[in-house]
Amino acid sequence: MMPSEKLQIDAFAMEIGDVADADLGQLHALSISVGWPHRAEDWQFLREVGKGVVATDEIGRIMSSAMWFSQSPELATIGMVITSPRLQTQGTGLWLMEYALKDLAGVNLRLNATRAAQRLYLSLGFKPEKKVYQCQGVATHPPADLTVSGELRPLTDADVDAAARLDAGAFGVARTELMAKLFQHSRGYGLFRDGRLVAFALCRRFGRGHVVGPIVASNDEDAMAVVAPHIRDHEGRFLRLDTHFETGDFALLVVRSGLAVFDTVLTMSLGKSLADFASGEADAPITYSLVSQTLG
Repeated sequence: MMPSEKLQIDAFAMEIGDVADADLGQLHALSISVGWPHRAEDWQFLREVGKGVVATDEIGRIMSSAMWFSQSPELATIGMVITSPRLQTQGTGLWLMEYALKDLAGVNLRLNATRAAQRLYLSLGFKPEKKVYQCQGVATHPPADLTVSGELRPLTDADVDAAARLDAGAFGVARTELMAKLFQHSRGYGLFRDGRLVAFALCRRFGRGHVVGPIVASNDEDAMAVVAPHIRDHEGRFLRLDTHFETGDFALLVVRSGLAVFDTVLTMSLGKSLADFASGEADAPITYSLVSQTLG
């Protein structure tokens, strides 16, 4: 059954529109209404790399949104599923998710669900995978005594292909276009051995300050080596990273650097699981920090 173009809510009707045509200021106001930190510029970045819909009321106000991002022909992520607080019990989230799922038929899906949204996604068949720890705060006490095994240097545009290959090994599919876009907006550090990139971390402007992600490495030691310079670069300023790691040396370094766990969300999947996309090889790269909760 195809989702309807209109939804009746109490005494008024809402209509579906393309997020690409939506007013950026209204999108920003929508995320502010639920306490999300996205700037208008963050919304614009997401519109450039993804698709989505908005629900508007009869006078054109944006009341809800949902976006999806094709990471490869076989995998997409869903995010920015937001409903205005006054409508959160009226079924608009489900209505917009039906549009996303219609467009994504036959594609494996991932998303990161807030506690409030988990019931909705469970009802749609998504299965829980693992927690994401949203770590943030004013960066302090940057690590100064780390042992770095290899050459640590800033990344350049010439490194984007190597970073995309390493990210593909960790994420499970190649998302070359997204990585190229991230390089345009980020500062990066890479760890090289024998001229080969073995770990990297990107950092870009986002929300209240900067976000570090993705961080890709094969072990805690390498992950710490590439995140440490970003912590040093932003000492005294707001920094965030989203990680599946709660324990271990990497997680401990993050917390000791002032980035305490602020909140958690739940990674969920529909279709193939995270394990199905893992390489299973020894010393395979791992995603230590997500690009974002929306993009995975």
